[in-house]
Amino acid sequence: MRLSARNQLTGTVVAMQPGAVTTTVKVELPGGARMTSSITKEAADELGLEVGRAVIVVVKASDVMLAVD
Repeated sequence: MRLSARNQLTGTVVAMQPGAVTTTVKVELPGGARMTSSITKEAADELGLEVGRAVIVVVKASDVMLAVD
């Protein structure tokens, strides 16, 4: 797969929470950091996602914000 997106991180699916319309997928990156993605249930099914499967997290965001109290 070739994409123009530069923010591509390899990881492993460690948890999935399917809902009626969307599925929340937790991915563990090398080093132990985790990222969470919410995708359609249909997309999760089509990708054959399951715990233990290797995936590539593609981050496409126009803004990344931080806040502190």
